[in-house]
Amino acid sequence: MKKIISVVGARPNFMKVAPLYRAFKKYPDKIQHLVCHTGQHYDEKMSKIFFDELEMPKPDFYLGIGSGTHAEQIAGVMVAFEKVLQNEKPDLVLVVGDVNSTIACSLVASRFNIKVAHVEAGLRSFDRTMPEEINRILTDTIADYLFVTEQSGIDNLKQEGIPDGKIFFVGNVMIDSLVFYLSKIEKSDILRKLHCTKKDYILVTLHRPANVDTEEELKQLFEMLNRIADRRKIIFPIHPRTKNNLRKFHLINMVSDKIFLTEPLGYIEFISLIKNSLMIVTDSGGIQEESTYLQVPCITVRNNTERPVTVTVGTNRLIGTDTSKVELAVEEVLNGKIKKGNIPELWDGRAAERICKIIVEKLNE
Repeated sequence: MKKIISVVGARPNFMKVAPLYRAFKKYPDKIQHLVCHTGQHYDEKMSKIFFDELEMPKPDFYLGIGSGTHAEQIAGVMVAFEKVLQNEKPDLVLVVGDVNSTIACSLVASRFNIKVAHVEAGLRSFDRTMPEEINRILTDTIADYLFVTEQSGIDNLKQEGIPDGKIFFVGNVMIDSLVFYLSKIEKSDILRKLHCTKKDYILVTLHRPANVDTEEELKQLFEMLNRIADRRKIIFPIHPRTKNNLRKFHLINMVSDKIFLTEPLGYIEFISLIKNSLMIVTDSGGIQEESTYLQVPCITVRNNTERPVTVTVGTNRLIGTDTSKVELAVEEVLNGKIKKGNIPELWDGRAAERICKIIVEKLNE
Protein backbone atom coordinates (compact mmCIF):
# COMPACT_ATOMS: atom_id res chain seq x y z
CA MET A 1 0.00 0.00 0.00
CA LYS A 2 1.47 3.33 -1.12
CA LYS A 3 0.68 6.56 0.73
CA ILE A 4 0.01 9.79 -1.17
CA ILE A 5 -0.61 13.25 0.29
CA SER A 6 -2.33 15.76 -1.99
CA VAL A 7 -1.96 19.44 -1.13
CA VAL A 8 -4.65 22.13 -1.44
CA GLY A 9 -3.65 25.71 -0.71
CA ALA A 10 -6.06 28.09 -2.43
CA ARG A 11 -9.62 27.77 -3.68
CA PRO A 12 -8.84 26.76 -7.29
CA ASN A 13 -6.87 23.82 -5.86
CA PHE A 14 -10.05 22.23 -4.47
CA MET A 15 -11.47 21.73 -7.98
CA LYS A 16 -8.19 20.16 -9.10
CA VAL A 17 -7.85 17.74 -6.18
CA ALA A 18 -11.54 16.65 -6.04
CA PRO A 19 -11.35 14.55 -9.26
CA LEU A 20 -8.03 13.05 -8.10
CA TYR A 21 -9.61 12.16 -4.75
CA ARG A 22 -12.39 10.28 -6.60
CA ALA A 23 -9.96 8.58 -8.98
CA PHE A 24 -7.65 7.32 -6.19
CA LYS A 25 -10.67 5.72 -4.47
CA LYS A 26 -10.66 3.18 -7.33
CA TYR A 27 -7.37 1.75 -5.94
CA PRO A 28 -8.32 0.96 -2.31
CA ASP A 29 -5.85 -1.94 -2.03
CA LYS A 30 -2.95 -0.02 -3.58
CA ILE A 31 -3.25 3.63 -2.49
CA GLN A 32 -3.90 5.41 0.78
CA HIS A 33 -4.76 8.95 -0.31
CA LEU A 34 -4.68 11.80 2.24
CA VAL A 35 -5.46 15.50 1.73
CA CYS A 36 -3.55 18.37 3.37
CA HIS A 37 -5.19 21.81 3.39
CA THR A 38 -2.50 24.41 4.10
CA GLY A 39 -5.04 27.17 4.75
CA GLN A 40 -3.13 29.58 2.52
CA HIS A 41 -6.39 31.22 1.39
CA TYR A 42 -8.64 30.58 4.30
CA ASP A 43 -12.19 31.68 4.63
CA GLU A 44 -14.09 29.21 6.78
CA LYS A 45 -17.41 29.81 5.04
CA MET A 46 -15.92 29.47 1.53
CA SER A 47 -13.78 26.46 2.40
CA LYS A 48 -16.81 24.68 3.86
CA ILE A 49 -18.85 25.50 0.73
CA PHE A 50 -16.09 24.09 -1.46
CA PHE A 51 -15.66 20.87 0.50
CA ASP A 52 -19.44 20.35 0.71
CA GLU A 53 -20.07 21.14 -2.95
CA LEU A 54 -17.20 19.03 -4.22
CA GLU A 55 -18.23 16.13 -1.93
CA MET A 56 -14.77 15.88 -0.41
CA PRO A 57 -14.17 14.72 3.15
CA LYS A 58 -12.70 16.97 5.80
CA PRO A 59 -8.95 17.29 5.06
CA ASP A 60 -6.72 14.83 6.92
CA PHE A 61 -4.38 17.70 7.83
CA TYR A 62 -5.14 21.38 8.21
CA LEU A 63 -2.08 23.64 8.62
CA GLY A 64 -3.92 26.95 9.21
CA ILE A 65 -1.24 29.15 7.67
CA GLY A 66 -3.46 32.08 6.66
CA SER A 67 -2.41 35.17 4.74
CA GLY A 68 0.86 37.06 4.93
CA THR A 69 3.72 38.08 2.66
CA HIS A 70 4.94 35.50 0.13
CA ALA A 71 7.96 34.75 2.34
CA GLU A 72 5.78 34.33 5.46
CA GLN A 73 3.35 32.02 3.68
CA ILE A 74 6.00 29.83 2.06
CA ALA A 75 8.04 29.60 5.28
CA GLY A 76 4.93 28.88 7.37
CA VAL A 77 3.77 26.11 5.05
CA MET A 78 7.27 24.56 4.95
CA VAL A 79 7.60 24.44 8.74
CA ALA A 80 4.12 22.96 9.25
CA PHE A 81 4.27 20.53 6.31
CA GLU A 82 7.66 19.22 7.42
CA LYS A 83 6.00 17.89 10.61
CA VAL A 84 3.29 16.17 8.53
CA LEU A 85 5.94 14.43 6.38
CA GLN A 86 8.00 13.40 9.41
CA ASN A 87 4.95 11.73 10.94
CA GLU A 88 3.36 10.26 7.82
CA LYS A 89 6.36 9.34 5.62
CA PRO A 90 4.35 9.27 2.36
CA ASP A 91 5.64 7.74 -0.88
CA LEU A 92 4.48 10.73 -2.93
CA VAL A 93 3.40 14.35 -2.46
CA LEU A 94 0.99 15.59 -5.13
CA VAL A 95 0.77 19.35 -5.72
CA VAL A 96 -1.46 21.26 -8.13
CA GLY A 97 -1.32 24.66 -9.80
CA ASP A 98 1.04 27.48 -8.90
CA VAL A 99 0.23 28.93 -5.46
CA ASN A 100 2.74 29.39 -2.61
CA SER A 101 1.67 26.09 -1.01
CA THR A 102 2.60 24.30 -4.26
CA ILE A 103 6.26 25.31 -4.18
CA ALA A 104 6.53 25.16 -0.36
CA CYS A 105 5.33 21.54 -0.10
CA SER A 106 7.41 20.48 -3.13
CA LEU A 107 10.56 21.88 -1.50
CA VAL A 108 9.94 20.09 1.79
CA ALA A 109 9.15 16.78 0.05
CA SER A 110 12.36 16.99 -1.99
CA ARG A 111 14.37 17.51 1.23
CA PHE A 112 13.01 14.16 2.48
CA ASN A 113 13.64 12.48 -0.90
CA ILE A 114 9.89 11.97 -1.27
CA LYS A 115 8.70 11.92 -4.87
CA VAL A 116 6.69 14.92 -6.09
CA ALA A 117 3.95 14.95 -8.74
CA HIS A 118 2.93 18.30 -10.23
CA VAL A 119 -0.50 18.59 -11.84
CA GLU A 120 -0.73 21.47 -14.39
CA ALA A 121 3.00 21.36 -15.07
CA GLY A 122 4.74 23.31 -17.83
CA LEU A 123 2.40 26.31 -18.01
CA ARG A 124 4.37 29.53 -18.59
CA SER A 125 3.38 33.18 -18.91
CA PHE A 126 7.06 34.18 -19.42
CA ASP A 127 6.40 37.03 -16.98
CA ARG A 128 8.69 36.63 -13.99
CA THR A 129 7.11 39.56 -12.18
CA MET A 130 4.21 37.17 -11.43
CA PRO A 131 4.90 35.17 -8.24
CA GLU A 132 2.94 32.28 -9.77
CA GLU A 133 5.41 32.05 -12.65
CA ILE A 134 8.34 31.59 -10.26
CA ASN A 135 6.32 28.97 -8.33
CA ARG A 136 5.59 27.07 -11.57
CA ILE A 137 9.21 27.05 -12.77
CA LEU A 138 10.64 25.95 -9.41
CA THR A 139 8.00 23.26 -8.81
CA ASP A 140 8.59 21.75 -12.26
CA THR A 141 12.35 21.65 -11.60
CA ILE A 142 11.76 19.67 -8.39
CA ALA A 143 8.95 17.35 -9.56
CA ASP A 144 9.47 13.71 -10.56
CA TYR A 145 6.19 13.40 -12.47
CA LEU A 146 4.92 16.36 -14.51
CA PHE A 147 1.30 16.15 -15.64
CA VAL A 148 0.54 18.52 -18.50
CA THR A 149 -2.77 20.03 -19.67
CA GLU A 150 -1.78 21.30 -23.13
CA GLN A 151 0.93 21.02 -25.80
CA SER A 152 2.60 24.31 -24.75
CA GLY A 153 3.40 22.66 -21.39
CA ILE A 154 5.29 19.82 -23.09
CA ASP A 155 7.20 22.29 -25.30
CA ASN A 156 8.15 24.49 -22.34
CA LEU A 157 9.35 21.60 -20.17
CA LYS A 158 11.46 20.13 -22.97
CA GLN A 159 13.01 23.53 -23.61
CA GLU A 160 13.89 23.73 -19.91
CA GLY A 161 15.71 20.39 -20.13
CA ILE A 162 13.16 18.17 -18.35
CA PRO A 163 13.59 14.55 -19.55
CA ASP A 164 10.75 13.10 -21.65
CA GLY A 165 10.28 10.25 -19.16
CA LYS A 166 9.00 12.68 -16.50
CA ILE A 167 6.42 14.40 -18.74
CA PHE A 168 2.86 13.08 -19.18
CA PHE A 169 0.20 14.74 -21.35
CA VAL A 170 -3.02 13.88 -19.50
CA GLY A 171 -5.54 16.71 -20.05
CA ASN A 172 -7.06 19.12 -17.57
CA VAL A 173 -8.38 18.19 -14.10
CA MET A 174 -10.25 21.53 -13.86
CA ILE A 175 -12.38 20.28 -16.77
CA ASP A 176 -12.89 16.96 -14.94
CA SER A 177 -14.61 18.89 -12.13
CA LEU A 178 -16.66 20.92 -14.57
CA VAL A 179 -17.88 17.79 -16.42
CA PHE A 180 -18.58 15.90 -13.17
CA TYR A 181 -20.66 18.69 -11.60
CA LEU A 182 -22.43 19.82 -14.79
CA SER A 183 -25.83 18.46 -13.74
CA LYS A 184 -25.51 20.31 -10.38
CA ILE A 185 -24.37 23.45 -12.21
CA GLU A 186 -27.43 23.32 -14.47
CA LYS A 187 -29.74 23.13 -11.42
CA SER A 188 -28.16 26.17 -9.70
CA ASP A 189 -30.60 29.00 -8.95
CA ILE A 190 -27.95 31.74 -8.88
CA LEU A 191 -29.53 33.52 -11.90
CA ARG A 192 -32.82 33.80 -10.04
CA LYS A 193 -31.04 35.07 -6.91
CA LEU A 194 -29.26 37.78 -8.92
CA HIS A 195 -32.37 38.62 -11.02
CA CYS A 196 -30.62 37.66 -14.27
CA THR A 197 -31.62 35.71 -17.33
CA LYS A 198 -29.37 33.65 -19.60
CA LYS A 199 -27.03 35.57 -21.89
CA ASP A 200 -28.25 38.99 -20.71
CA TYR A 201 -25.25 39.88 -18.51
CA ILE A 202 -21.46 40.16 -18.62
CA LEU A 203 -19.48 38.35 -15.91
CA VAL A 204 -16.40 40.21 -14.62
CA THR A 205 -13.60 39.06 -12.31
CA LEU A 206 -10.51 41.24 -11.89
CA HIS A 207 -8.01 40.86 -9.06
CA ARG A 208 -4.42 40.82 -10.34
CA PRO A 209 -2.03 43.41 -8.86
CA ALA A 210 -1.28 44.82 -12.35
CA ASN A 211 -4.97 45.73 -12.73
CA VAL A 212 -6.16 46.69 -9.25
CA ASP A 213 -3.21 47.73 -7.07
CA THR A 214 -2.84 51.37 -8.16
CA GLU A 215 -5.48 54.07 -7.87
CA GLU A 216 -5.11 55.20 -11.50
CA GLU A 217 -5.49 51.69 -12.97
CA LEU A 218 -8.43 50.80 -10.74
CA LYS A 219 -10.18 54.09 -11.57
CA GLN A 220 -9.71 53.55 -15.33
CA LEU A 221 -11.00 49.99 -15.00
CA PHE A 222 -14.22 51.04 -13.28
CA GLU A 223 -14.75 53.99 -15.61
CA MET A 224 -14.65 51.46 -18.45
CA LEU A 225 -16.94 49.01 -16.63
CA ASN A 226 -19.43 51.81 -15.90
CA ARG A 227 -19.64 52.61 -19.63
CA ILE A 228 -20.11 48.92 -20.49
CA ALA A 229 -22.78 48.61 -17.77
CA ASP A 230 -24.83 51.26 -19.61
CA ARG A 231 -25.12 48.72 -22.44
CA ARG A 232 -25.40 45.46 -20.48
CA LYS A 233 -25.75 44.44 -16.85
CA ILE A 234 -22.49 43.39 -15.17
CA ILE A 235 -22.16 40.74 -12.45
CA PHE A 236 -18.87 41.13 -10.56
CA PRO A 237 -18.10 38.61 -7.76
CA ILE A 238 -15.48 40.80 -6.15
CA HIS A 239 -12.14 39.50 -4.88
CA PRO A 240 -11.14 40.77 -1.39
CA ARG A 241 -8.06 42.44 -2.89
CA THR A 242 -10.13 44.46 -5.40
CA LYS A 243 -12.73 45.35 -2.77
CA ASN A 244 -10.08 46.50 -0.28
CA ASN A 245 -8.40 48.66 -2.91
CA LEU A 246 -11.71 50.29 -3.94
CA ARG A 247 -12.10 51.32 -0.30
CA LYS A 248 -8.46 52.27 0.19
CA PHE A 249 -8.54 54.63 -2.81
CA HIS A 250 -12.06 55.91 -1.92
CA LEU A 251 -13.42 54.71 -5.28
CA ILE A 252 -16.31 52.56 -4.03
CA ASN A 253 -18.83 55.37 -4.69
CA MET A 254 -17.89 55.59 -8.36
CA VAL A 255 -19.16 52.04 -9.07
CA SER A 256 -22.31 52.20 -11.21
CA ASP A 257 -25.51 50.76 -9.75
CA LYS A 258 -25.69 48.65 -12.94
CA ILE A 259 -22.63 46.74 -11.73
CA PHE A 260 -23.74 44.09 -9.24
CA LEU A 261 -20.87 43.48 -6.83
CA THR A 262 -21.36 40.14 -5.06
CA GLU A 263 -19.29 38.36 -2.44
CA PRO A 264 -17.05 35.51 -3.74
CA LEU A 265 -19.29 32.60 -4.77
CA GLY A 266 -19.14 28.84 -4.39
CA TYR A 267 -17.91 26.74 -7.32
CA ILE A 268 -21.32 25.54 -8.56
CA GLU A 269 -22.85 29.03 -8.54
CA PHE A 270 -19.83 30.60 -10.19
CA ILE A 271 -19.61 28.06 -13.03
CA SER A 272 -23.34 28.50 -13.59
CA LEU A 273 -22.69 32.24 -14.02
CA ILE A 274 -19.91 31.52 -16.54
CA LYS A 275 -22.08 29.07 -18.50
CA ASN A 276 -25.01 31.45 -18.80
CA SER A 277 -23.12 34.70 -19.37
CA LEU A 278 -22.97 36.58 -22.65
CA MET A 279 -19.20 36.97 -22.16
CA ILE A 280 -16.54 37.11 -19.46
CA VAL A 281 -14.02 39.88 -18.76
CA THR A 282 -11.31 38.49 -16.48
CA ASP A 283 -7.65 38.38 -15.48
CA SER A 284 -7.93 34.90 -13.97
CA GLY A 285 -6.12 31.82 -15.29
CA GLY A 286 -8.65 29.07 -14.62
CA ILE A 287 -11.62 31.02 -16.00
CA GLN A 288 -9.91 31.11 -19.41
CA GLU A 289 -10.07 27.29 -19.38
CA GLU A 290 -13.62 26.95 -18.08
CA SER A 291 -15.03 29.46 -20.57
CA THR A 292 -13.21 27.67 -23.40
CA TYR A 293 -14.82 24.35 -22.44
CA LEU A 294 -18.26 25.99 -22.06
CA GLN A 295 -17.75 27.87 -25.37
CA VAL A 296 -18.35 31.31 -23.81
CA PRO A 297 -16.42 34.33 -25.20
CA CYS A 298 -13.65 35.35 -22.79
CA ILE A 299 -11.77 38.67 -22.83
CA THR A 300 -8.57 38.43 -20.80
CA VAL A 301 -7.25 41.69 -19.35
CA ARG A 302 -3.61 40.64 -19.25
CA ASN A 303 -0.53 41.03 -21.44
CA ASN A 304 0.25 37.31 -21.31
CA THR A 305 -1.33 33.98 -20.51
CA GLU A 306 0.15 30.74 -19.25
CA ARG A 307 -2.74 28.92 -20.97
CA PRO A 308 -2.18 29.74 -24.67
CA VAL A 309 -4.36 26.87 -25.90
CA THR A 310 -7.40 28.86 -24.70
CA VAL A 311 -6.42 31.51 -27.27
CA THR A 312 -5.16 29.33 -30.16
CA VAL A 313 -7.95 26.73 -29.88
CA GLY A 314 -10.51 28.11 -27.42
CA THR A 315 -12.81 31.12 -27.04
CA ASN A 316 -10.30 33.33 -25.21
CA ARG A 317 -8.93 36.63 -26.54
CA LEU A 318 -5.83 38.06 -24.88
CA ILE A 319 -6.36 41.82 -25.07
CA GLY A 320 -3.82 43.37 -22.68
CA THR A 321 -4.43 45.92 -19.92
CA ASP A 322 -5.25 48.95 -22.10
CA THR A 323 -8.88 49.65 -21.10
CA SER A 324 -9.73 51.24 -24.48
CA LYS A 325 -8.78 47.98 -26.24
CA VAL A 326 -10.72 45.92 -23.68
CA GLU A 327 -13.78 48.11 -24.23
CA LEU A 328 -13.45 47.69 -28.01
CA ALA A 329 -13.28 43.88 -27.61
CA VAL A 330 -16.43 43.93 -25.42
CA GLU A 331 -18.17 46.10 -28.02
CA GLU A 332 -17.37 43.56 -30.75
CA VAL A 333 -19.00 40.73 -28.79
CA LEU A 334 -22.05 42.90 -28.01
CA ASN A 335 -22.33 43.54 -31.75
CA GLY A 336 -22.31 39.81 -32.49
CA LYS A 337 -18.66 39.43 -33.57
CA ILE A 338 -17.91 36.33 -31.52
CA LYS A 339 -14.74 34.22 -31.74
CA LYS A 340 -15.66 30.58 -32.26
CA GLY A 341 -13.54 28.10 -30.35
CA ASN A 342 -13.04 24.36 -29.93
CA ILE A 343 -12.39 22.17 -26.90
CA PRO A 344 -8.65 21.35 -26.57
CA GLU A 345 -7.29 17.81 -26.86
CA LEU A 346 -7.89 15.52 -23.84
CA TRP A 347 -10.16 18.06 -22.08
CA ASP A 348 -12.68 15.25 -21.76
CA GLY A 349 -13.30 14.85 -18.02
CA ARG A 350 -10.89 11.92 -17.61
CA ALA A 351 -7.55 13.58 -16.80
CA ALA A 352 -7.60 12.48 -13.13
CA GLU A 353 -8.13 8.84 -14.16
CA ARG A 354 -5.08 9.04 -16.42
CA ILE A 355 -2.98 10.71 -13.70
CA CYS A 356 -3.90 8.14 -11.04
CA LYS A 357 -3.24 5.20 -13.36
CA ILE A 358 0.26 6.52 -14.15
CA ILE A 359 1.03 7.22 -10.47
CA VAL A 360 -0.12 3.77 -9.36
CA GLU A 361 2.04 2.13 -12.07
CA LYS A 362 5.10 4.28 -11.28
CA LEU A 363 4.90 3.80 -7.49
CA ASN A 364 4.53 0.05 -7.88
CA GLU A 365 7.36 -0.40 -10.38
